[in-house]
Amino acid sequence: MLVSQRFLVSSFLVLFTVLSLLLLAFSVQASESDAVASRTESQSIIIQDSEKSYRFDTVPKRIAVLGWDLAEQLLELDVTPIAMPEIDDYHTWVVQPRVPVGVEDLGLRAEPNLEKLAALKPDLIIMANRQRDLKARLLRIAPVLYFQTYSKDHNNAEAAIQTYRTLAKLLKKEALAEQKLQQMQTRIQQLKDQLQQAYGEQLPKVSTLRFASTTSVYLYGENSIAQYALNQLGIDAALPQPSNQWGITQTRVLNLRAAGQDTVLYFKPFEQEKQLKKSPLWQAMPFVRAGRTNSIRSTWTYGGAMSIGYMADALAASLLEIAPHPIAHNAVYPAVYKAEDNGREQIKP
Repeated sequence: MLVSQRFLVSSFLVLFTVLSLLLLAFSVQASESDAVASRTESQSIIIQDSEKSYRFDTVPKRIAVLGWDLAEQLLELDVTPIAMPEIDDYHTWVVQPRVPVGVEDLGLRAEPNLEKLAALKPDLIIMANRQRDLKARLLRIAPVLYFQTYSKDHNNAEAAIQTYRTLAKLLKKEALAEQKLQQMQTRIQQLKDQLQQAYGEQLPKVSTLRFASTTSVYLYGENSIAQYALNQLGIDAALPQPSNQWGITQTRVLNLRAAGQDTVLYFKPFEQEKQLKKSPLWQAMPFVRAGRTNSIRSTWTYGGAMSIGYMADALAASLLEIAPHPIAHNAVYPAVYKAEDNGREQIKP
């Protein structure tokens, strides 16, 4: 009987020891799993697009972008998308930054080639307002971020800067983004100083426009990148326009006479520019007779954060050409010329 009791006690102790070891092993494993999960959580990137927050456990590598302003934002972060729409037209209208050779063209911005997009196997798609009705179909291909840079409900220029910072956070390019934003502000101050040297302390009132035809124009007003850049340069509008989603108002050329002898600048490209300059209506404008009009080199008016700097530089260059005390424009951004290289324009050094 005593032997039997000793055997039971011994067996119980062995069983207890085994169970204790198993529990210890499970506890260690659970702790390690919790530690790994905690590290993963701390390394996750949480960002907010125009709709909601998303968490990314890794930095996306294969990014397809469906809007020109968003493509610009990526390129200005030294990130090359695998695909984007209408690349040749981008180089005509947006001009810079350049799209590297090798980026796939997805066709129209409003109707991107989804079959081609799916075949490229992106790990992230970034879309703009034009593609909003395609979001459900895009989600079948890859995760989607949506940014509405241009809206009547916010300041478009500030939204572009915020989107730039958001993408920089996602792509771990925050230091580069802040460096470029600071460089842009420094450059704008330099341009402002140049303009004050050429015009004196009282800078001219200026309005900018894009021709729809020789008789109709789109005037840039409040909530436009053009007007924001002018304000950054210390310049008020000659023909103030109300704020709206795109910051533009369509009007007849005849109505531009309200600018009087203030300055009116127009964006290139405009295929009928030669016809315009021969037009009696245009020649009768007070600002034309006073020599206070000029073209602005091709600059995208619906771009990303760095477009503000490109815009300010283009506006200053145009204004300095017609200033009462002209000075050399200290250009930072390179000129562009047409050249054959896979059908794309090239940057002139």
